[in-house]
Amino acid sequence: MTAKIKTAITPTREADYPEWYQQVVKASDMAERSPVRGCMVIKPWGYALWENIQRELDDMFKATGVKNAYFPLFIPLSFLEKEAEHVEGFAKECAVVTHHRLEKGPDGRLIPGGRLAEPLVVRPTSETIIGDAFSKWISSYRDLPMLINQWANVVRWELRTRIFLRTSEFLWQEGHTAHASAQEAEARTSMMLDIYARLAESFLAIPVIKGSKSAAERFPGAVDTQCIEAMMQDRKALQAGTSHFLGQNFAKASNIRFQTAEETDSFAWTTSWGASTRLIGGVIMTHGDDDGLVLPPRVAPAQVVLLPIAHKAEDRSRVMAYTDALATALREVIYGGRPLRVEVDGREIGGARNWDWIKRGVPLRVEIGPRDIANDAVFVARRDMPHKEKSALLRTRFIAEVGQILDAVQTNLLARATAFREANSRPIDDKGDFYAFFTPRDKEKPEIHGGFALAHWCGGSDCEARIKEDLTVTIRCMPFDTDQEPGGCICCGQPSAKRVVFAKAY
Repeated sequence: MTAKIKTAITPTREADYPEWYQQVVKASDMAERSPVRGCMVIKPWGYALWENIQRELDDMFKATGVKNAYFPLFIPLSFLEKEAEHVEGFAKECAVVTHHRLEKGPDGRLIPGGRLAEPLVVRPTSETIIGDAFSKWISSYRDLPMLINQWANVVRWELRTRIFLRTSEFLWQEGHTAHASAQEAEARTSMMLDIYARLAESFLAIPVIKGSKSAAERFPGAVDTQCIEAMMQDRKALQAGTSHFLGQNFAKASNIRFQTAEETDSFAWTTSWGASTRLIGGVIMTHGDDDGLVLPPRVAPAQVVLLPIAHKAEDRSRVMAYTDALATALREVIYGGRPLRVEVDGREIGGARNWDWIKRGVPLRVEIGPRDIANDAVFVARRDMPHKEKSALLRTRFIAEVGQILDAVQTNLLARATAFREANSRPIDDKGDFYAFFTPRDKEKPEIHGGFALAHWCGGSDCEARIKEDLTVTIRCMPFDTDQEPGGCICCGQPSAKRVVFAKAY
């Protein structure tokens, strides 16, 4: 009889994936539920990860000429009503402020008072209020392009929430640009999607598929929505970033006009694009294992943790001095253009200390004891390897090679995630096979299904809606990198020129 392997996280991914996810968030000390329904408290470890993601994205944005600004949290209801499709798309998720003060009621309890002349919507997204600003800032083609981004929070009153993946309030960035021509706006839309793909693959080690959304899945009011889609370990898709070509729809709604070089009057062509803290959920679900979080080195809050070991009191000061000197040397190492992020944990709590850092997902754990000091060496463990697997390295060699070791971890995580996606993606041409692919293998575990199905679609909304109703499966994107390939729609059999990606999704 095979002995059951003990894991730091229970249940395991195989036993109960949704609960495993919640337990990883808790064990890694990333976040917790707040007293406000559907909201979360992001704890320092989780927020540090968000700051690193934010920093990398912000640098990439600014390299293309984007400037940061900030716009109000409250949006007049009349602003949303200017673009009919937009307001309809967000109406059910809006939180609305109707009063501006609190008063004591007859029973002495506080009640809302001072009804507002116009209700204010708590920002679900900012196209309309930024459009109002653009209409004042832009008057000539010389004012274009206008390239603005804001880091902010938004509120979408979700009924079913899950930390990082879908909460009533979350953090994100939203970029908004205005251009003199459709071609410029379309080029910017694609440029920003490429930045999101680079962030996902080069920093988060998450392989993604780039493509366009179907009309049914498009951002409300957009002409075209481009996205990156990733596969999580339960084979569901996660939309990890979107970039929208808005045409002139929002410019007309907000009256963003400019005088062209030919001295004619024209509406601007606009875009918007965004990524949020759901990326943290994507990192957890792409790389986490049954011992907890596994972090890609390039965004990890700490890339190396030093664990001094001194079982005898007389050894402690010597071990700590050696450890602190090593930490100082490591912090002078530049990795990914930034100083190496190093933690020192001198707590005397036995094996629990090592497991704390395993669950937190730190890429490298380094143990230092009296015997190691005598050999001027350290013991190094990689988080992407079994926790008992460690290597002895001379101190000087470790300092010299730490960047290469971290790169090896980063590369391995991306390779593993890519292999998993490829193993759970396949072209399907038969409707019966398609339905079977998305039918849970175990009724007690509805998340265990096929993965990504590459199938033909006729382009009809009826077929798309039927598949969604029958299987809770949606068209995640129409990939950019697939060739034209004549076939028949997986639902109705009508002609189709290209395969699209179908999946269950978060």
